[in-house]
Amino acid sequence: MDVLVYNYVNNIGGVSMTKQFCYIRVSSKDQNIDRQLEAIKDLSIDERDIFIDKQSGKDFDRENYNALKRCLRSGDLLYVKSIDRLGRNYKEIVSEWQGLTGSGIDIIVLDMPLLNTTLHKDLLGNFISDLILQVLSYVAQQERDNIRQRQAEGIAVAKAKGLKLGRPTLEIPKDFEVTYTKWKHDQITAVQAMKDLNLKKSMFYKFVKEFENSRRNL
Repeated sequence: MDVLVYNYVNNIGGVSMTKQFCYIRVSSKDQNIDRQLEAIKDLSIDERDIFIDKQSGKDFDRENYNALKRCLRSGDLLYVKSIDRLGRNYKEIVSEWQGLTGSGIDIIVLDMPLLNTTLHKDLLGNFISDLILQVLSYVAQQERDNIRQRQAEGIAVAKAKGLKLGRPTLEIPKDFEVTYTKWKHDQITAVQAMKDLNLKKSMFYKFVKEFENSRRNL
């Protein structure tokens, strides 16, 4: 899970006030965010300050990530659980990282302690962080590219074997014309016709449309 925690520090009357935000990303709506939430449970982040995107990491055009960025100021701290939760495009990850740190924002990658810009604020520390970032970002994109390649190879193999991809096409029931005729002549209701043909409403009317089109083309 990707987690960005925004730690807002400000001085009001000499009192240090801290506010934390969290960013979580999964690639699709059916993926679970519990593992990412578990990783930040000890950071005491208010639920209203957790930003969640269920979207691909191919770029940074994500609604809640961009909303979080609008909150960030120099001196803030962001936690990300792993670099691939931040994104999966090598060049964009590096550019985003440099843009944030260049604005005075610190970043900590929980799964990679060496990626912690709050430590080693010297030239060597920055060099180490940048080097590791380059490697991890490259690995993240390579994994994304490998997944796409495996999918393409799988599709090619399936096609070569003559396998049909996607949802299987439903054939029109053999008694459809008889039932259709009864329905059109008000001998049975549409509900009864669907029941007799064992069809859902959407499929029934889909077959009706196809059947009527085929008759018009005769």
